[in-house]
Amino acid sequence: MNILVSGSLAYDRIMNFPGKFSEHILPDKIHMLNVCFTINGVTENFGGTAGNIAYALSLMGEPPTILATAGRDFEPYRNWLTQRNISTQHIKVISEELTAGAYITTDQSDNQITAFNPGAMKHSSTFHFDAVDAKKTFAIIAPGNLGDMVNFSNIYKKRGIDYIFDPGQSLPAWTKELLTELIHGSKIFICNDYELQLTQEKTAMTVEDILGKTKTLIVTKGEYGSVVMHKENNKIRSIDIPVAKVQQVNDPTGAGDAYRAGLIKGLVSSKKDIVHAAKIGAVCAAYCVEVYGPQNFHFTHESFNERFASLFGEKAF
Repeated sequence: MNILVSGSLAYDRIMNFPGKFSEHILPDKIHMLNVCFTINGVTENFGGTAGNIAYALSLMGEPPTILATAGRDFEPYRNWLTQRNISTQHIKVISEELTAGAYITTDQSDNQITAFNPGAMKHSSTFHFDAVDAKKTFAIIAPGNLGDMVNFSNIYKKRGIDYIFDPGQSLPAWTKELLTELIHGSKIFICNDYELQLTQEKTAMTVEDILGKTKTLIVTKGEYGSVVMHKENNKIRSIDIPVAKVQQVNDPTGAGDAYRAGLIKGLVSSKKDIVHAAKIGAVCAAYCVEVYGPQNFHFTHESFNERFASLFGEKAF
């Protein structure tokens, strides 16, 4: 199966704040906010939605095609992807820009404050779909260049390619009309519980309305797992997916992308059951939060299946 992953490529500069943001932000002074958080250090990691999803897919034996842009500082990231047998052929390099950069500060409650420089992501990527076999292709539209997100959605619908729409942090940028159009025709609309509320406020749609435009709605809820919703006999059926137990929580950065990669692996595998796929996503996310950085976790098929079986009583793939 050919898996197309569009979204961002970025360098993540991750910082830990040894306290809680809530203890240093005065609610009655947010109109004149001036706060400095002294951190414990900074680490640079390869990240971005497309890169994170592609990395996790490669661990599961599904090397994808990345559709994204990068900047003149991309070479270390290119080498990292190449060493993991992930093709960089369709990553467009913008020589006058830097690769996108995320500056992420996490407090002791796993709350995050992020500053993001889009850099090369301001430019659209280029990909020719003429040779793509729709029946053998699955895609995910993750947060990235807004023009690409609209363009790829239109192409996928026109060509009959199943795709996941994952607006994530791009949600505030969309109008009601465009957001509704992007959801419409998707195989799966995935978001976290906060993003679902924001989507409903922006579009004035209920969950039932959303399920009238996408086949499946998946809502992730962090430590409370996720829920898969679809219509069955004109009624909404909701299936709770438990969170996979972790040995320790080191860093939540990239866990959502890992979940999406596991979900895709399950959907393109022989089982193709959405609930089973969501469980694979939960386990993949657990591996991610146990380490520092979104592309520093590792597993083999054997270790993944062993962990999956201990939780759900069967093999993942």
